[in-house]
Amino acid sequence: MRRFFVSGIFHCGMYEYDSGLALANMSDADRVYHLAGRATGVRLALEDPFRAPQTVRALALSLGGGFYVSDWTKKNVTFFRSIEITKSMMFAILLMIVAVAAFNIIATLVMIVKEKQTDIAILRTLGAGPPNVLATFALQGVLIGLAGTALGAALGVLIALDVERLVHALEQLLGTHFLDPRVYNMSDLPAYVEWRDVLKVCSVAFALCVLATIYPSWRASRTAPAEALRHD
Repeated sequence: MRRFFVSGIFHCGMYEYDSGLALANMSDADRVYHLAGRATGVRLALEDPFRAPQTVRALALSLGGGFYVSDWTKKNVTFFRSIEITKSMMFAILLMIVAVAAFNIIATLVMIVKEKQTDIAILRTLGAGPPNVLATFALQGVLIGLAGTALGAALGVLIALDVERLVHALEQLLGTHFLDPRVYNMSDLPAYVEWRDVLKVCSVAFALCVLATIYPSWRASRTAPAEALRHD
């Protein structure tokens, strides 16, 4: 048992550190643990945190054994695996949402084809071939998909860049706190836009929209002028 005088209290926003981490002078810790001027461990801070596994391995080989070495990827391996699984599930959910939107595009174009059968028949009688009709409706569907994908990507990026402020505003409005640091070990929700993921999601969404235009466009190109103009 030793008596220490508290000279200051720090707050980093993470419950795990704010509740159980105390910092002391090296000389005081030396007297408490009888280290005789020796340290029990060394912590390294790297400019590139993703090089931590390679650096730790090189350090272990250079020390020759008898020391415990670890890095942040090994200490939090379960946490990062859960994040990876959640990310994969979110991609699957987003894919299903986009598939539903693509089905709406199919339904919209089919209704347009049904409504414009007379116009399509007139175009066919004026010399427009099935490829021309197919290209017209395919272009319309592609433009709808392109506009929706661009608008959704822009809105998502804007929200992601300002999500922390939006969460705080929503907490003040509702009078609650979404991220309890005693439960989640964090009090804020930082956000970082991964442009590669944005490009992947946008590419899949646009590809589904393009595929959704094939059937309505093909159906429009198969319109028979005589059948469409029979009652006109």
